[in-house]
Amino acid sequence: MAFLAVAVPVPLRKTFHYTHTGTVELGKRVAVRFANRDLTGVVVNAWETIPDNMAINPDKCKPIESVLDETAIFNPSWLALLQWVANYYQHPIGEVMHAALPRALRKRISSLPKPQLGISLSPELQAINQPGHDISQTVPFITLQRAPKQHALACYVAAKTQPNTPLAIDESAGINKAYLREVFSTPLITALIKKSVLVEREYIAPYGDWYAQKAPAYFTHTQALKPNIEQSVAISGITAQLDQFGCFLIEGITGSGKTEVYLQIINQVLQRQQQVLILVPEIGLTPQTVGRFEARFGIEVGVLHSGLSDNERLNVWQKARLNQIGLVIGTRSAIFTPLPELGMIIIDEEHDDSFKQQDGLRYHARDVAIMLAQRKQIPVILGTATPVLETLHRAMSGKYQHYTLQKRAGNAATAPVHIIDVCNQPLQFGLAHTTIAMLQTHLAQGNQVLIFINRRGFAPAVLCQQCGQVEECQACAKPMTYHKTQSRMVCHHCLAFNLPPSRCQSCGAGDLITQGMGTQQLEDGLAQLFPQYSTVRIDSDSMRGKDTLSDTIEAINQRQHQILLGTQILAKGHHFAHVTCVVIMDVDGALFSADFRAPEKLAQLITQISGRAGRADKPGETFLQTTQPGHPLLQDLVNNGYGHFARYALQERQHATLPPYSFQTVIRAEDEDPQLTLRYLQYVAQLLINMPNLSVVGPLPCLIEKKQNRYRFMLIIQSPYRDLRQKAVTAIVDDCTAYANKLRIRWSIDVDNIDFN
Repeated sequence: MAFLAVAVPVPLRKTFHYTHTGTVELGKRVAVRFANRDLTGVVVNAWETIPDNMAINPDKCKPIESVLDETAIFNPSWLALLQWVANYYQHPIGEVMHAALPRALRKRISSLPKPQLGISLSPELQAINQPGHDISQTVPFITLQRAPKQHALACYVAAKTQPNTPLAIDESAGINKAYLREVFSTPLITALIKKSVLVEREYIAPYGDWYAQKAPAYFTHTQALKPNIEQSVAISGITAQLDQFGCFLIEGITGSGKTEVYLQIINQVLQRQQQVLILVPEIGLTPQTVGRFEARFGIEVGVLHSGLSDNERLNVWQKARLNQIGLVIGTRSAIFTPLPELGMIIIDEEHDDSFKQQDGLRYHARDVAIMLAQRKQIPVILGTATPVLETLHRAMSGKYQHYTLQKRAGNAATAPVHIIDVCNQPLQFGLAHTTIAMLQTHLAQGNQVLIFINRRGFAPAVLCQQCGQVEECQACAKPMTYHKTQSRMVCHHCLAFNLPPSRCQSCGAGDLITQGMGTQQLEDGLAQLFPQYSTVRIDSDSMRGKDTLSDTIEAINQRQHQILLGTQILAKGHHFAHVTCVVIMDVDGALFSADFRAPEKLAQLITQISGRAGRADKPGETFLQTTQPGHPLLQDLVNNGYGHFARYALQERQHATLPPYSFQTVIRAEDEDPQLTLRYLQYVAQLLINMPNLSVVGPLPCLIEKKQNRYRFMLIIQSPYRDLRQKAVTAIVDDCTAYANKLRIRWSIDVDNIDFN
């Protein structure tokens, strides 16, 4: 009889004990019965006899129902990492294990991959396909020379397959479509099977076979570009340290060739037959990134993001775990992909907030990646044009190695930024006359223009012209956004919606007007201002659908659209070779935010968006519309760039003892009764009041104070010492949990928070 400690996906910060007649390897999934529910847990500890220091009653230990895995899902190093995640982010270990598994494996299904459909040479041809024998000179191959595509495919299969390892052809196997789309087609395969050149059969790829795909003999790949001096310094500096742990910050202006640096370093890692994990902030960046990496290396690239089905994610996870994929590109959750031969981690656009999970397990993928790299003794690369101040501080203090790329790749020049003062100016659809004239100039030259406005919908508010009453979401006490195309009012906080009112709900008047500008309204306005040009709107409303964004990006690069209008989706890493003019609208709101990180985020946003202009041979320029032209942040950013702004902002943070010169944890509470949440947070503050080198701010209302009829307040815990902060929070977690259960309110812990919403 074995006693097992099982991590069960429930919101309780402990493991639960079960029995089993026989040994169970740590890291395996088991089916258990928990409080009249059937759950899937992970074994994290096991004993033949109950240790003396553990108060476990063996009579109360239920037996597990079954062991679900033949081999452990998590090896000991992964179990240790996930335990660190649970401890650091103060989250139940069972839910951490649950989050690290693909959704399909959270159910009671096998973790083993299903057989794939593959092709290989017919047994007769395979028998003569021996080293030193030119099979292309045999009769069947000579006959095929009259069908060039069939001949190319047959030669490829002959070169790439072994007797027990067919070449995968099924869609889920991810054949490299970038260079095999035309040659590797179903009609060609069918024709060769009929001619008895190829045969079909199911198989499971062996462990570690991805390297056999590298550099196919019959297909040409894009060659590496010649790096400039700055790129060469970064490439040589990092490749010289591939055998050890190190954090490398590549701070390169937009268009400076950071991706080419990644590619040349990755090539060195792949040549060592190691795997590489690349994290990107948005789903929209994966298609162009995957295409470029496949074309360069000629191997299958695994893709992981929330837009895939459960089975698609499971397939990539299984192949990565069996070392059948050399490259994995994914968003935040891809950090939990088990890569047995992991040799390097790259985090592109490391400044992006999407790497931080904002609910449930509130982990930061960047920090988990660094801990994973440290445990595996491998390098991790952080790349961005606008590093967050925490990363920049560590680089400047010598904890990270710092490389800068100040020149754009090729002949591209940095786009200058101009400020347009819109005070006392008549505006057409939110655009000043100066802005409209510049847009017309660039469009007339045959170029593309990009207009950024961070408000989707038609208008952010609908109000009564008689009494001034604004239509609000009753659950959030915030104005509802008018979406004209859907003909409805939507709350962008809780997603509640209703039909647009015909009369004011306060005074009954029918004089309702829209206030403010959104992407839908601006799209209509641009169609009136520039009717001869095609406008495309890119926001979360218009880009729904699996391939909509990638298809739209492709259409833009084919110059089917001349005016690009959108929200932050446009600001993240896209390369538009023909965009020469960027207009940024309505940035003033962030200049006066209560969040101390708001200036940093605004500076990053402006820098990233302005970097979309002039990325090829054509010079570009950026126009920033504002009512605060003399604001120090804007002046510093325009005249000195993000690097100077960030270093000055670090000095301000140091004087104010704010992160990165201190460490914060936010405890949030919410309830329909605001007094109950205040009472709870006051109790938590009392638990911390006498702890040295620890400051407690609050309770304070969150920046979004009310959401879905629940009032939200927060307590900010801050210390100059990370370990002290961690110990203080750990010491009070049990009391916080017990008191929250007593009051029956929701609460959460956010370690290293990035906002106060």
